[in-house]
Amino acid sequence: MVVDSNRQPRDEHCGAGKNVMTEVGNQVSRRSLNDGEDSFEVTVLEAAEPSRAVLFSVGGGGNPERHLPLLTALAGRGCTVAAPHFARLTSPTPTENELLLRARRLRLALDHILRPGLPVTGVGHSIGATMLLALAGAQAWTRAGQHVPITPDTRLDRLVLLAPATDFFRAPGALDGVSLPILAWAGTRDEITPPAQTKFLNDMLGASVETRIVEGAGHYTFMNCPPPQATDPFPDREALLEEIAEIMCRFITS
Repeated sequence: MVVDSNRQPRDEHCGAGKNVMTEVGNQVSRRSLNDGEDSFEVTVLEAAEPSRAVLFSVGGGGNPERHLPLLTALAGRGCTVAAPHFARLTSPTPTENELLLRARRLRLALDHILRPGLPVTGVGHSIGATMLLALAGAQAWTRAGQHVPITPDTRLDRLVLLAPATDFFRAPGALDGVSLPILAWAGTRDEITPPAQTKFLNDMLGASVETRIVEGAGHYTFMNCPPPQATDPFPDREALLEEIAEIMCRFITS
């Protein structure tokens, strides 16, 4: 069952998202998809003439509409976007079951929007970037030393990662299964996923990773609408995100 609704973002603090939702109108919908006996919501942005699909993987907060201007920019460049919602992660160390649930629902969301022949890019922030790396073939391990058996999704052909959390892939050979092009951003003032985590990805995968380090950016600088309790040290986040969206669109559609 799919329930289609053109509702606005629930979060009252996310003013930017509300404005964009109003501007794009029926281009954006929030749909309910089945996951066994449960259901979950997916924000979908449909391009008029799609040339690519984008699977957006949100960070620990779970609300992808905090990135809605970015998702709208992607839709405006011919990408149909699926962005599943998740319950907020209450611990900085997610469990195996939480990671498996996210991986499964990301795959279900992609199943929902994908048309035959469309290439697929994964775009993710923080733990969302972790999930995309696992779907791209990386072997994730929890802090407790448990291997997380996530089946790779071969439909992904490139990734864009914002402040990626890569400590899940420190085991020997954990990144050996990743061979697709990656564009990754990190901020020098990110205390949650410091730039060393992005550098590790570059060190392990070499030339397939293009890394961009933003001086003065924090973890939430890469969100159009940071959580209400978050502080962001960057002086002009909006201008930076517009630049990132443009670079990202060129990378995705090239």
